[in-house]
Parts: sequence; structure tokens; C-alpha cells
Amino acid sequence: MAERSRRAWPELLRWTLLAAAVAVLVVFLLAQHQQTANISYGQSPAQRDAIPSEPSGPIVPSVEEMTAMVKANRVVRLPGSIATWDDKQVQAAIGTSDVRILVAPPGLDKEGRKRVNAVDVANVQVIGTEVSGGILQASTDRATEWIRQFGTGDVTRQLLAILAPKTDQPELPALPRRDPAPAELATALTSLHADGRYVAPGATLTDPPATTPAFPGKPLYVALPRQPADQPLVDYGPALTKEFPDRPIVLLYGSWIEYAGPSAAEFSDIATARLYGQFGDRMSKSTYPQGVVLRAYLSGVTDIRYAGLFDRPLPYVPFDPVRVTLPALPWIFAACAVGFLVLSVRPALHRKPRAITGTPARLAGLTALAVEISGLTHDASLTRGIGRLTAAQEALDQKLPDQHVRELLDAAETELDTAAGQLGRDDYRPATYLRERLA
Repeated sequence: MAERSRRAWPELLRWTLLAAAVAVLVVFLLAQHQQTANISYGQSPAQRDAIPSEPSGPIVPSVEEMTAMVKANRVVRLPGSIATWDDKQVQAAIGTSDVRILVAPPGLDKEGRKRVNAVDVANVQVIGTEVSGGILQASTDRATEWIRQFGTGDVTRQLLAILAPKTDQPELPALPRRDPAPAELATALTSLHADGRYVAPGATLTDPPATTPAFPGKPLYVALPRQPADQPLVDYGPALTKEFPDRPIVLLYGSWIEYAGPSAAEFSDIATARLYGQFGDRMSKSTYPQGVVLRAYLSGVTDIRYAGLFDRPLPYVPFDPVRVTLPALPWIFAACAVGFLVLSVRPALHRKPRAITGTPARLAGLTALAVEISGLTHDASLTRGIGRLTAAQEALDQKLPDQHVRELLDAAETELDTAAGQLGRDDYRPATYLRERLA
């Protein structure tokens, strides 16, 4: 019974592993369609389309008139144009080429843009701060370029990219800055203490929100017009943060927005990249009021805050055993499959010959063993074994009960095993000999 149990457990284990592999596979496949809970702080109240479609703008002359103007002058600036550039760098890039530049104001409607682009004699067209030439269009993708484009109207980098597209352009240095003069700072502080905003002459900011979900508390706003490209930027941020250390401060330089105040390092770069990366192309074609740009910026900051990226603890996520164990299921399946294959192949690689268990075959095998041993010894155990074999043969011929025949064969096997042990020949022991005979 013990021998039978020992032989049965590998087979039981093999089929158990197969059943486990199938079950794990089914669970894994079903889990692919499981819907997980969406845990968030709630729907962000930010405005979805913060910067609307282009407003109606100025009207440009006819194509014929602009063509005649460009033929007469290498650089033509239509009324309302805002783009500027470094003449030395641009002239060096032009060299002796006959390059003609047509500069148009921002905010042109579809028809006005068609007219500007239809002036074939102009190699480069600048609409607002969008620069194009033929099939090429220059774009900016980093803060050092955005601040020049939207804060000062400087398009030097874009013009160089159009005029010398195969030339590696050097990295733009940071825009020079200066501290506000005492009179400038005093004027700004007076206005900020009065109503939380300072709108310099020429700025277009009106009615900024007193409170916003973008910042805790009441933010302060400083709005300046577009700054001269050839002068340092007036940097109000450091001075105002000393005066208002716990207040969010939003600074506008034309269409360029900066933040100074608590948690600036945690989100300001992200908010800037989001605003100008998403709306930069649209803003380069049109001059939007500063209030529109401010609302877009505050919407972006609100989305970032509601995403939980800063100033908020992470939400509690309840323990989900399925999500925890799901990554391990493929490995469990692989282990079960490998175990099943090993247990399936192992018997074929290490198969041992089975003993001869049939009564006639067993009698024949033991008789052959007795004949071989008889040539090596005349021990009494061999004689007794041959006697038991003879009796078993007679009982088999007389069709006596099978139990009686097996008892005689068991006794004969014991005697032959004793004889083989006295010879010191394990290969002549009945269990070994009968297995080898079958093989």
C-alpha cells in the first residue's frame, strides 16, 4: 500500500499543477476587463477652452498693394505690427541674399492671413510673432524663447531658423533683468496694498479674480505692457515676495506670465510649459487681452492642483487583492506549467522497468533465475526454492486457486533471494532480475 501511495503522488501533483495553471490563466484573462475605481479629488473647475478662437483684427492692404510695397523695400511693416528682432544677427544670416520680409499685425482674420501669404515676393512673412517662409514655419519650445516672443515681441530666433535652417542655432541666454527702481516699486506697492493689483500704463489687464481655485488665499497681480526687446526686464518678483511672503503673486509682461510666491518651484515651470506649449501657436498669431491669457494660466494651475501634484496629500486607495496579485499571475501560471511539464517528462526519462506480476510470467521468470543460479551454487535455499517452483507449476497445471500459487511463488522468491544474497550477486535477486528481464 505504501509503495502504491508513493507512486501515485507525483501523478496527483502533476494534474493538480495543470488544474492550477488553467485556473490562473482564466483569472488573468477575466481580470483584463475589470474596471478599477477612479480616485481623484474631484472634477477640476478650470475653464476648458481658456483661450478662444482668434478675435477679429485689423485689415491689411490688398495683395497688389503689399506686393508693390515689398518690391520697394526689403522690410515692410504694416500698421499695428509688433514683431522686433536683432538687426545685426538677421543681416548676418541674410548676407548678400535678396531676402524681403513682410511684417503684419496680430489678430488677422482668415482672409487677411491669405492676403499676406499670397505676397510671393516676400521670402519671409511675420504675422504677430508667428514667422514663416515658404513651406517652413518657425516655432519655439522653451521658456527662454517664449519669454522673448510673448514678453517683448522678439522673433530673432525664429527668423534665424527660417533664414538659416541648416545652421545650428546657439542657445539663447536668459533675458537680462533688473530690479525695479525705488519709484517703480513704491508705485506698485501702493496699488497692491490698495486693491491687490497693479496695472501699469499700457497694460490691458482688467478685473482679475480676487480669489481663484488655482491658489489658496487672495493672489496679487502685477500687469505690465509688452517690454522693450533691447532693455532688461523689470523683475518685480523678488522685491514683492519680501513684502508679501505668503501671498501668491502673478506677474504679466505683455502675454508672458510668471509666478512668484509660495510653492513656486513645485509647479510654476509645469504651468508655464502647459500654457505656452498648448496655446503658444494661437497666441503668436493674435494679441489677446491680458485677462484672457491670465484666465488660461489660472486654469492650468487649477488643473495641476486638482491633479494632486503639490500641496495636497495623496488620496487613500483601499487595498485591492486582485490588483496586488494580478502582476504575479503570469509567473504563477509559468511555474505551474513548468512543473506539469517536468512531471510529465520525468517518467519517460527515468522510467524503471516494472516487475513481472502476472502469475505465469512470474513463474517463468523465477524458474529462469533458478536455472542461472544453479550453475553457481548448490545452497539449500536454492534447492528449497526450486522445490517451491515445481510445486507452483503443478498447482498452476491443476488449476488450483491463484492465491495458493502466489504463496508458493512468494516462498520460492524468498529462497532465491537468500541464495543470491549468499552469492553476493544483487543482480540475481528476484526483484532486480525480474525487472531487468522485462526490460
